Amino acid sequence: MLTVTESAKQLLKETLTAHSDDPKVALRLTFNPPGEFGIALDREAEGDQVVEHEDTKVLLVASELAPVAEGVTLDVQDTADGPKLVLLKEKAE
Repeated sequence: MLTVTESAKQLLKETLTAHSDDPKVALRLTFNPPGEFGIALDREAEGDQVVEHEDTKVLLVASELAPVAEGVTLDVQDTADGPKLVLLKEKAE
């Protein structure tokens, strides 16, 4: 299961609010060849992992992505261009 930090949830909500006012739309984590993750606007589908923040669905993760997202944390990293979402893989011990 994907772990999402509180700061990432807040940034997801800000991003969603800036791009849609439809309460049935959320951001979806996508996996694009050649192995890059992305985010797109979408509606919830059966089997999705749903991440909420302040009673708003902010992120959807399809069930087929669950194995890929296992042990991964979505967080925020401050950059020169402002805050960016980053995926961090837990290190094996």
